[in-house]
Amino acid sequence: MTPTSTPPGLARFNALDEQAAHAALHEACAATAWVRRLLAARPYATAEDLYAASDAATAELTPADLAEAMAGHPPIGRPRPGDPTSAREQRGMAGASEELKAEMLELNLAYQEKFGHVFLVCATGRTGEQMRDAVRERIGNAPEREREIVRTELGKINRIRLARLVEGD
Repeated sequence: MTPTSTPPGLARFNALDEQAAHAALHEACAATAWVRRLLAARPYATAEDLYAASDAATAELTPADLAEAMAGHPPIGRPRPGDPTSAREQRGMAGASEELKAEMLELNLAYQEKFGHVFLVCATGRTGEQMRDAVRERIGNAPEREREIVRTELGKINRIRLARLVEGD
């Protein structure tokens, strides 16, 4: 591959018809505004161009858009059955003790009651204890501060999911 050629996975993504590309992006992020913005900028010359577009689109999400994105994420410790993405991302909870799982359930419910949405953290590579510690730390945040942390975490998740979409052969 020459430095100016498009990686094969990105070339496949660029070549998808609108409906298939929409579905692939919606898998990465449930926010319609984010999906539309990334679709409108196709084709992408490099994966970094796609990631930059994702970062920009994530930065512009309204509170309603963020809520839509978060609705696409299951609670930590409870990946959706049959959803390999959430199971892979939350792998750190898979081997957690029943005590830790029960604590995460309680913390998730308390967080959701306070903020009105699921606790969102980039769980990839984190242990169950690290995820628990993150929710413990963040539950004391003011809603405005937490919204910005959620936006940052969503951006990290989107990048990881986009990389899986376009960097594979």
